[in-house]
Amino acid sequence: MISAEVLRDAEQRRMAWRCRRGMLELDIVLQRFIKEKFNELSLAELEVFDGFLDMPDNEFWELIKSNKPHENKAVNNIITKLNAASRLVLKDF
Repeated sequence: MISAEVLRDAEQRRMAWRCRRGMLELDIVLQRFIKEKFNELSLAELEVFDGFLDMPDNEFWELIKSNKPHENKAVNNIITKLNAASRLVLKDF
C-alpha cells in the first residue's frame, strides 16, 4: 500500500524537476525553496506553486520580486516564501 509520505516524496521530486529553469537565479531559488519549504506547504499552496511553474521565467521572477498583495491567501503565502528564499540566495552572490 502506498503511504501519504511516499506520495509526498514523489510529488516533491516531480516539483523539483519542474523547478529546473533556464534563468540561473530562478533555478537556484526554486531548488532551495523545494528543498527547504516543500514540506511546509498546504495543498492549496502546492496547487498555486504548481501553477506558477507554468509561467515563463521572466514573469515568474518578476512575480517573486514584487511585493504586490493578491486576493488569494495561498498566492500571497507562496510569493512571500519565494521572496524570502530569493533574498537568501541573492545575498550569496
